[in-house]
Amino acid sequence: MTRPASLSKTDRTAWILLLVHVMATIFASMAFATILSGPPPAWMQQEPNKTIYEIGWKVSGPSVVCLGFLAALLHAIPRFGRSRAIRMFLYASLVSLSAELLGTSTGYPFGGYSYTNLLGYRIAELVPFPIPISWTFMLYCSLAMVARLATADDSSSGRWRWALLGGIILTAWDVPMDPAMVVTAHWYWHEPGFFYGMPLTNWIGWIGTGTVVARVMLHFVKPSEIARHLTASPFPLVMYAVNGVMATTICVTHGFTWAWAGGIVAMGIPLLLSLRARARANPGGDSTDEAAFVG
Repeated sequence: MTRPASLSKTDRTAWILLLVHVMATIFASMAFATILSGPPPAWMQQEPNKTIYEIGWKVSGPSVVCLGFLAALLHAIPRFGRSRAIRMFLYASLVSLSAELLGTSTGYPFGGYSYTNLLGYRIAELVPFPIPISWTFMLYCSLAMVARLATADDSSSGRWRWALLGGIILTAWDVPMDPAMVVTAHWYWHEPGFFYGMPLTNWIGWIGTGTVVARVMLHFVKPSEIARHLTASPFPLVMYAVNGVMATTICVTHGFTWAWAGGIVAMGIPLLLSLRARARANPGGDSTDEAAFVG
């Protein structure tokens, strides 16, 4: 019987960071469902608890996002090479940042909105630094799911089809997240829309921007390479799923039925289909993660 392939040092670090990312997300979700669901209790308003709470509130959100980004980047490096993985993540983040700067400055393509200070330092006093890198690592997960659902096609049109599907899978994440982040005052809409304050233009903007950013990533790594190296790995699926947990929990806590139920359906469909789909990569593809995860 063949011995399961062992994880490299970089892979092990990626899995450790993912585990911490998962634990931090679950902890934050529990906090939002309990002590953060209403006015802070009396014991939290006393020192040093008050100061600890304020510091934790400021650093927890950016920390969770940074953990996810670093975990995904380290997962990509052994599969696509250090240089290509870094450039893919860097350029994807820069394009995402450009879209967010355009959106917060002009209202296009998402609609008029602004960020508060809760997500940390704001680039150009407009966009918190965790926002563009969250687009990047979630699109990494989305493209890994596309690899399970669609045939690899390295042509230009094939890459655009993959990018569009990746953008749609990414946008499913925003179904519970946007209402959750608005009610927790992480950002706000200038003109509240139909979906718990969110305008329809936001989802249109998400699909369009997600498609463009995914296409940038596919410039550096071909669909066939993603299919060969990511379809056997549970890593992207775990990361995608856990990032829907906190937003869904917040929506449940606040009674946003359409948001949490819609989020479960929207994110659950590609997840379940991806879990059921057989890897479309060749049989000799990268199965290191799967072997180590199962074994």
